[in-house]
Amino acid sequence: MMITKIGIVVSDKMNKTRVVKVERTTQHPKYKKVIKKFKKYYAHDENNITKVGDKVKIKLTRPISKLKRWEIIEVIKPEGAQQ
Repeated sequence: MMITKIGIVVSDKMNKTRVVKVERTTQHPKYKKVIKKFKKYYAHDENNITKVGDKVKIKLTRPISKLKRWEIIEVIKPEGAQQ
């Protein structure tokens, strides 16, 4: 079973590493309001092809470094692409 997430690249300053922000929605247990929550993941990008603002799909992989456990498998929508 492959664990995947979809998120937006928020940083491309490191070599072969991107910071991907993944958004999820959850409901408050008492007040029932829908809340957006975010988490940032360090993802491996071997050829440095993604840029800030790209929508990407990442998958869980073996540990690559101290913080990197995700790998970019697909660019869903480049940053400058039209709807």
